[in-house]
Amino acid sequence: MAGRLPELVDCARLADEAVTLQRVYALKDFPRLQDVLAESSGDARVRFAFGKTGAGGFGATVDVAAAPFLRCQRCLQAFEFPLAARSEIEFAVSEDAAVGSAREPYPAPDGRASLRDLAEEELLLALPVAPACSAPETCGRAPRFEADASAAPSSQETVRPFGILQELLKKP
Repeated sequence: MAGRLPELVDCARLADEAVTLQRVYALKDFPRLQDVLAESSGDARVRFAFGKTGAGGFGATVDVAAAPFLRCQRCLQAFEFPLAARSEIEFAVSEDAAVGSAREPYPAPDGRASLRDLAEEELLLALPVAPACSAPETCGRAPRFEADASAAPSSQETVRPFGILQELLKKP
Protein backbone atom coordinates (compact mmCIF):
# COMPACT_ATOMS: atom_id res chain seq x y z
CA MET A 1 0.00 0.00 0.00
CA ALA A 2 1.44 3.35 -1.06
CA GLY A 3 1.86 6.05 1.56
CA ARG A 4 -0.11 9.27 1.47
CA LEU A 5 1.43 11.96 -0.75
CA PRO A 6 2.89 14.95 1.12
CA GLU A 7 0.97 18.23 1.06
CA LEU A 8 4.01 20.42 1.78
CA VAL A 9 6.23 20.20 -1.29
CA ASP A 10 9.60 21.59 -2.39
CA CYS A 11 8.49 23.89 -5.21
CA ALA A 12 11.99 24.58 -6.55
CA ARG A 13 12.80 20.89 -6.94
CA LEU A 14 9.45 20.16 -8.59
CA ALA A 15 10.00 23.10 -10.97
CA ASP A 16 13.50 21.90 -11.84
CA GLU A 17 12.07 18.51 -12.77
CA ALA A 18 8.96 20.00 -14.48
CA VAL A 19 6.68 17.77 -12.40
CA THR A 20 2.90 17.67 -12.87
CA LEU A 21 0.79 16.59 -9.88
CA GLN A 22 -2.92 15.87 -9.78
CA ARG A 23 -4.93 15.86 -6.57
CA VAL A 24 -8.57 15.44 -5.61
CA TYR A 25 -9.68 17.22 -2.44
CA ALA A 26 -13.01 17.00 -0.64
CA LEU A 27 -14.60 20.44 -0.39
CA LYS A 28 -15.33 19.79 3.29
CA ASP A 29 -11.55 19.76 3.92
CA PHE A 30 -11.14 23.44 3.00
CA PRO A 31 -11.87 25.46 6.19
CA ARG A 32 -11.92 28.92 4.53
CA LEU A 33 -14.45 27.71 1.96
CA GLN A 34 -17.07 26.54 4.46
CA ASP A 35 -18.68 29.97 4.95
CA VAL A 36 -19.24 30.27 1.21
CA LEU A 37 -20.70 26.81 0.58
CA ALA A 38 -24.36 25.88 0.97
CA GLU A 39 -23.37 22.20 1.19
CA SER A 40 -19.97 20.67 1.97
CA SER A 41 -20.41 17.75 -0.42
CA GLY A 42 -18.39 17.34 -3.57
CA ASP A 43 -14.74 17.53 -4.45
CA ALA A 44 -12.24 19.63 -6.35
CA ARG A 45 -9.85 18.27 -8.95
CA VAL A 46 -6.60 20.19 -9.07
CA ARG A 47 -3.66 19.90 -11.44
CA PHE A 48 -0.31 21.53 -10.56
CA ALA A 49 2.19 21.86 -13.44
CA PHE A 50 5.51 23.08 -11.99
CA GLY A 51 8.17 24.76 -14.08
CA LYS A 52 10.74 27.52 -14.36
CA THR A 53 9.62 31.08 -15.08
CA GLY A 54 11.22 33.34 -17.63
CA ALA A 55 12.87 35.42 -14.91
CA GLY A 56 14.71 32.41 -13.49
CA GLY A 57 12.26 31.82 -10.67
CA PHE A 58 9.95 28.88 -10.22
CA GLY A 59 6.22 28.70 -10.57
CA ALA A 60 3.25 26.57 -11.47
CA THR A 61 0.14 26.54 -13.58
CA VAL A 62 -2.79 25.55 -11.39
CA ASP A 63 -5.99 24.16 -12.96
CA VAL A 64 -9.00 23.77 -10.66
CA ALA A 65 -12.31 22.11 -11.52
CA ALA A 66 -15.20 21.72 -9.08
CA ALA A 67 -18.98 21.99 -8.81
CA PRO A 68 -19.68 23.35 -5.32
CA PHE A 69 -23.17 24.14 -4.05
CA LEU A 70 -23.49 27.85 -3.26
CA ARG A 71 -26.36 29.87 -1.78
CA CYS A 72 -28.14 32.22 -4.18
CA GLN A 73 -28.11 35.75 -2.75
CA ARG A 74 -31.56 36.50 -4.24
CA CYS A 75 -33.67 33.44 -3.44
CA LEU A 76 -31.41 31.91 -0.72
CA GLN A 77 -31.65 28.45 -2.29
CA ALA A 78 -28.65 26.18 -2.88
CA PHE A 79 -27.53 25.75 -6.48
CA GLU A 80 -24.65 23.98 -8.19
CA PHE A 81 -21.94 26.26 -9.58
CA PRO A 82 -19.64 24.37 -11.97
CA LEU A 83 -16.29 26.11 -12.27
CA ALA A 84 -13.01 25.62 -14.07
CA ALA A 85 -10.18 28.05 -13.45
CA ARG A 86 -6.53 28.36 -14.42
CA SER A 87 -3.89 30.52 -12.73
CA GLU A 88 -0.21 30.99 -13.36
CA ILE A 89 1.66 31.66 -10.15
CA GLU A 90 5.25 32.32 -9.19
CA PHE A 91 6.47 31.12 -5.83
CA ALA A 92 7.97 33.98 -3.83
CA VAL A 93 10.59 32.95 -1.29
CA SER A 94 10.76 36.52 0.01
CA GLU A 95 8.44 39.53 -0.22
CA ASP A 96 10.28 41.14 -3.15
CA ALA A 97 11.22 37.93 -4.97
CA ALA A 98 8.35 38.06 -7.46
CA VAL A 99 8.23 41.85 -7.97
CA GLY A 100 7.75 42.69 -11.64
CA SER A 101 6.63 39.18 -12.59
CA ALA A 102 3.68 38.71 -14.95
CA ARG A 103 2.53 35.79 -12.79
CA GLU A 104 0.60 35.98 -9.53
CA PRO A 105 3.03 35.79 -6.57
CA TYR A 106 2.38 33.06 -4.01
CA PRO A 107 4.36 32.96 -0.72
CA ALA A 108 6.60 29.92 -0.40
CA PRO A 109 8.88 30.34 2.64
CA ASP A 110 11.99 28.19 2.30
CA GLY A 111 10.82 27.24 -1.21
CA ARG A 112 8.01 25.07 0.16
CA ALA A 113 4.25 25.43 -0.27
CA SER A 114 1.17 23.50 0.80
CA LEU A 115 -0.71 22.13 -2.20
CA ARG A 116 -3.95 22.02 -0.21
CA ASP A 117 -3.65 25.70 0.75
CA LEU A 118 -2.84 26.63 -2.84
CA ALA A 119 -5.87 24.71 -4.12
CA GLU A 120 -8.11 26.37 -1.53
CA GLU A 121 -6.81 29.81 -2.52
CA GLU A 122 -7.51 29.15 -6.19
CA LEU A 123 -11.04 27.95 -5.42
CA LEU A 124 -11.77 31.07 -3.37
CA LEU A 125 -10.56 33.27 -6.22
CA ALA A 126 -12.72 31.41 -8.76
CA LEU A 127 -15.98 31.73 -6.80
CA PRO A 128 -18.31 34.70 -7.37
CA VAL A 129 -18.50 37.42 -4.73
CA ALA A 130 -22.32 37.40 -4.74
CA PRO A 131 -23.53 34.04 -6.07
CA ALA A 132 -26.80 34.03 -7.98
CA CYS A 133 -28.50 31.00 -9.48
CA SER A 134 -29.60 32.81 -12.66
CA ALA A 135 -30.56 36.17 -14.09
CA PRO A 136 -32.90 38.20 -11.82
CA GLU A 137 -35.78 37.88 -14.29
CA THR A 138 -35.63 34.08 -14.33
CA CYS A 139 -34.58 33.25 -10.76
CA GLY A 140 -38.10 31.99 -10.16
CA ARG A 141 -37.79 31.52 -6.44
CA ALA A 142 -37.09 35.11 -5.54
CA PRO A 143 -40.06 36.91 -3.99
CA ARG A 144 -41.91 39.18 -6.40
CA PHE A 145 -43.41 42.46 -5.26
CA GLU A 146 -46.19 43.98 -7.32
CA ALA A 147 -46.42 47.75 -7.37
CA ASP A 148 -49.72 49.15 -6.18
CA ALA A 149 -51.07 51.28 -9.05
CA SER A 150 -53.17 53.48 -6.71
CA ALA A 151 -50.16 54.36 -4.57
CA ALA A 152 -48.05 55.53 -7.51
CA PRO A 153 -47.97 59.29 -8.12
CA SER A 154 -49.64 60.49 -11.30
CA SER A 155 -47.43 61.59 -14.17
CA GLN A 156 -48.55 65.25 -13.73
CA GLU A 157 -47.89 65.35 -9.99
CA THR A 158 -44.39 66.56 -9.02
CA VAL A 159 -42.76 64.60 -6.24
CA ARG A 160 -40.09 66.34 -4.18
CA PRO A 161 -38.88 63.91 -1.52
CA PHE A 162 -36.45 66.43 -0.03
CA GLY A 163 -38.70 69.50 -0.24
CA ILE A 164 -39.06 69.63 3.55
CA LEU A 165 -35.32 70.19 3.86
CA GLN A 166 -35.64 73.64 2.27
CA GLU A 167 -38.05 74.67 5.03
CA LEU A 168 -35.74 73.29 7.72
CA LEU A 169 -32.79 75.27 6.38
CA LYS A 170 -34.76 78.53 6.57
CA LYS A 171 -35.46 78.16 10.30
CA PRO A 172 -33.04 80.04 12.60
